[in-house]
Amino acid sequence: MITRHAFRTAALGAAALSAALLLTACGGAPTDTGAHPAHGATATSTAAAHDAQDVAFAQGMIPHHQQALEMAGLAAGRAGSARVKDLAARIEKAQAPEIRTMSGWLKSWGEQPPMTGMDHSAHSGMSGMTGMMSGDDMADLEKKKGATFDSAFLSLMIRHHQGAVEMARTEKDKGRYAPAQKLADAVVQGQSAEIAEMKKLLDSGE
Repeated sequence: MITRHAFRTAALGAAALSAALLLTACGGAPTDTGAHPAHGATATSTAAAHDAQDVAFAQGMIPHHQQALEMAGLAAGRAGSARVKDLAARIEKAQAPEIRTMSGWLKSWGEQPPMTGMDHSAHSGMSGMTGMMSGDDMADLEKKKGATFDSAFLSLMIRHHQGAVEMARTEKDKGRYAPAQKLADAVVQGQSAEIAEMKKLLDSGE
């Protein structure tokens, strides 16, 4: 025979179980649902982390840097000034890794990096490629040595750097990809400082 106390205890237990199940159903779902949109949002933001300007910046700056490396490579055997040789070595040290970095971005975006060894002079008139040397400029520079080379190298590299700074400022204004914005800022600061240095070298005749 079920006593009144036992019946009451059983009823209270059933009510507690029902309440627990209800709380689980109501409380568990938002926690689980909240986790999935977070993952989805991360994936979406990562996929949309760059824009057309970022692609144009990388595709334009890579050949621009490559030509700077070609110019700097001439200095070792032609420059008369130790300071010009040092500047050229610093340009190579800074810009070669940046080429690799930008090439990696393009590949990760499914874009084609510019071909190494391409005729950069063919792009001298293209929008976004300001400061590029023509084929005649490069051929003339290769013929010079000593102080004559130094003067021509500095004049051409100033113009080249000014083009890179202009491209980098466009990226800072219109780009979206944070690493590209950071690299653009480094280009503006680093190459602006080198422009000032090269102007002083020209003025001093060293």
